[in-house]
Amino acid sequence: MADAPENIPMRLPDPASIEAVLARLPTGSDEAALAAALTEAFPGFPFSTSGIDEQYWRDTRSVVAADGTRIAEYRPWMEAELAKDNGDIGALWTRLRESDLQISEWHGNSVYAFAPTGPGAADYVQIRLGLEVEWRAGPIVNPTYRPWGKGELLDPSWITHEDMSDDKVIAGPLYRMLGRPGSSVVHVRSFLTRCARLEREKREAQRPEMERRVVRETTREGATETPFLELVPDWFEFVPRETRFFQDWEESSASAERVYVHWALDIYDYDDKGTREIGFVPRPRHLPEERLIAGDASVHILMDRVEAIDREVGVPFGWFFLMTHGNRVAPEVGQAIAKGLRSQRVVLPDRDARVLLRWAERSYGF
Repeated sequence: MADAPENIPMRLPDPASIEAVLARLPTGSDEAALAAALTEAFPGFPFSTSGIDEQYWRDTRSVVAADGTRIAEYRPWMEAELAKDNGDIGALWTRLRESDLQISEWHGNSVYAFAPTGPGAADYVQIRLGLEVEWRAGPIVNPTYRPWGKGELLDPSWITHEDMSDDKVIAGPLYRMLGRPGSSVVHVRSFLTRCARLEREKREAQRPEMERRVVRETTREGATETPFLELVPDWFEFVPRETRFFQDWEESSASAERVYVHWALDIYDYDDKGTREIGFVPRPRHLPEERLIAGDASVHILMDRVEAIDREVGVPFGWFFLMTHGNRVAPEVGQAIAKGLRSQRVVLPDRDARVLLRWAERSYGF
């Protein structure tokens, strides 16, 4: 899959056009209305949507009046008010705590939109969104505790998110695009191709160093040096975990289902001090109730339990991908079942057995 053609559709939905669709949606539109609006706006892309339980608070705050009227952005407003009191934090606190001004925050939950672009596991578009509300989060200053530094004023720690309630909402719910420009709208197959290319380029850049590297071992007979590449001859052929996830899906029984019906991708693509960081963390749309660990359970009991997980999440071999995610199925479960396969104590469909044994030989996870 790493070298598969990108197979990009003629025209992908672009962020500006998506933002225009979101702006036209009435406040409080549900996910079905969002999917219908995106499908209408982008012919040839039959969108579906799904919320993921990933709550967040944006650090953008505003100053609002008691009736919810927005006055200004919080941080520059507070700095200007402090300047009026010549930097006297005590005087500012005394003045503002008598006011009815409040701070508003935006609270959201992740929502993903998906549209297929072909028959392959990675042939689809994903859009990452948030469904957000603005709410009155608390008074403009802590009414009982005087701040002693500017940082305490600008970072209102007296706000507790547990106090959020419907009567405090002043705007929304509305949809907003999330993520950086390279991760909010993604054609997944193209993204995997980019991941594989960048990994190859990174390793090729290290070729001179790796060809010089040796592994030293000291024994009773003396010291030996072995070239690193003799010990790891396929080092330059490394396949990123993101590519393997989709390859394993496509080559297993899970391929009867579309990936996006069961998983969303928390995609990242950014530069960190000159180094390109790119990849994703899969987010399950359906989780089993309980976490499965190997413990001292027999391989036959583990087989019964992973089959129960498959039924619960609604996809064959679904337990394997939950295992790569690590949240509900421990990697030791996969190793135990792989050991059972090798000793012929249990059986899996041939295609699933190949995928599991390949993973057991060189595991990956998120």
